[in-house]
Amino acid sequence: MSKEVAKTATSSAAPALAAEIAPPPPPRRDPAYVVAAKTRKKIPFWAMATLSLLPIWAFLYLLAVSPQEREASGPMAVGAEVYGACASCHGAAGQGGAGRVLHEGEVLKTFPHIEDMLNFVYTGSQPFVSANLAVYGDANRESGAHAPLSYNGNGMPAQGEKWGGGLTDYEVLGVVCHERYAIGGADPKSEQWAGEYATWCSPESEIFAALEAGTVDYDTVADTFKMLETPPRMVGTEARAAK
Repeated sequence: MSKEVAKTATSSAAPALAAEIAPPPPPRRDPAYVVAAKTRKKIPFWAMATLSLLPIWAFLYLLAVSPQEREASGPMAVGAEVYGACASCHGAAGQGGAGRVLHEGEVLKTFPHIEDMLNFVYTGSQPFVSANLAVYGDANRESGAHAPLSYNGNGMPAQGEKWGGGLTDYEVLGVVCHERYAIGGADPKSEQWAGEYATWCSPESEIFAALEAGTVDYDTVADTFKMLETPPRMVGTEARAAK
């Protein structure tokens, strides 16, 4: 009887023991997208460093291709900036207003020579009145010469520093060049105006550079640059009749 009980106990425990030591189920396979992620080649360290510099490179590239603002240089560029203060009287396009008309050749009729215009713009009208000069510019001007206070009773304010004006000598030259060539209609390539333009108003003008550097002024410029191909006439800083 005891042997049967033992045999029965042994046989009943065997399945339970077998169940306890049964091998684990095989691991689940990863989905395809997980397998692809695990087997994809990783970016090497040096490449990560390179990629981190891309934003800096992009910034420098945009800086290089973007148009850069340049400071105005040369007579015409300086004159275009200075003329903004003159436009309130002469008009943005030189059409006139409180001041005389400049466009469509009008300023060139009054001042066939740039030196006479420089003198008048530098001194203004009042010194002409004080010097008993009846006209300024060309006395034989087409449709009549201009008297210092003949336009709307308004005088031309002095622009030169000697007479209390706010412009330097080179700024006076710049604005006169702008009024003659950009507004007045003088053609710098024409036979009539090419010499004047090269001497006074071109970007390579030696006179402009010297005025800007302060090595000459309107009292000395004619003598200093008499060796030029188109030598300048006297300008002067006192009111005078046109020459």
